[in-house]
Amino acid sequence: MPVDTQQILDAAEKLGKLVAQHPAVERFRQAQKSLSDDPEAARLAEAFNRQLMSLARQEESGVPVTDAQRHQLAGLQSQLASHLKFKAYSVAQVEYVDLMRRISDTIRRCVSEAPQSGSQSPQPAAPRAGD
Repeated sequence: MPVDTQQILDAAEKLGKLVAQHPAVERFRQAQKSLSDDPEAARLAEAFNRQLMSLARQEESGVPVTDAQRHQLAGLQSQLASHLKFKAYSVAQVEYVDLMRRISDTIRRCVSEAPQSGSQSPQPAAPRAGD
């Protein structure tokens, strides 16, 4: 029996509420908050992102990136990666993304395993009561 869009959206809302209660989601939220509340981590992330964007624009305009610029970016990345709150955030992010990937893979598998409506020879519809 076909399912209408609203039924799918209702089920998605229920799934979303379940996912929101998963420990990985809570750890990810806490890690985000901890990271955003830390001025040093925010400064490092901002400096890294600013440098990364600057180098990307430079490359797009055809100007080669120098070794010194690469080293500066690598240094910022190293500082950021060694920050304890950023490490905790990275671990929580990996766990969260893995959960979301597993959910998506499960949905994708169910959709791909479902019989396709046009793959079998059409059968005449059985008369329904009242027809």
